[in-house]
Amino acid sequence: MENVIKDFKDSNSPVIFMRHLDDSEESPLYKHSTGSEIHSSLKDYADHILEKQTPSSFFNTELSSLLEALSVNQLFITGYNTEFCCMFTAIAAYDRGYKVTFIEDATGTVNTEETYEMQGLDIKDFVGTVLHWSNVIEVLDYEEYMEAYNKENMI
Repeated sequence: MENVIKDFKDSNSPVIFMRHLDDSEESPLYKHSTGSEIHSSLKDYADHILEKQTPSSFFNTELSSLLEALSVNQLFITGYNTEFCCMFTAIAAYDRGYKVTFIEDATGTVNTEETYEMQGLDIKDFVGTVLHWSNVIEVLDYEEYMEAYNKENMI
């Protein structure tokens, strides 16, 4: 994630973080807990931090307005939880007319094959494959992203 963020910062492209907050005190993402904070190693890169309460970064947030104000037409999705927040946001972005690039190996999850009782499940690969097969969301790993979008490789 940090390498993609640094690439955006180097090209003066906006970096937007979504902070997921829950109202339940039992949640690891409780709005008053450290679990809901943007990780300290990444926080200083943020140009904008928006708050959300659902897996989609668009639902009941200011993300659409911000993207419009910044004249953004393509989103690059990285982050955490691959099979929830990242996937829901990628699909919602496509539904709103954005070109979407999902950086598969720049997402993460706390869940495992045991969580879903599916032996051998690679969650990031599964989500990436499903989004890729949609033929509407571009799915790349970091090396492919660098080849496709790095300034030095663009002519």
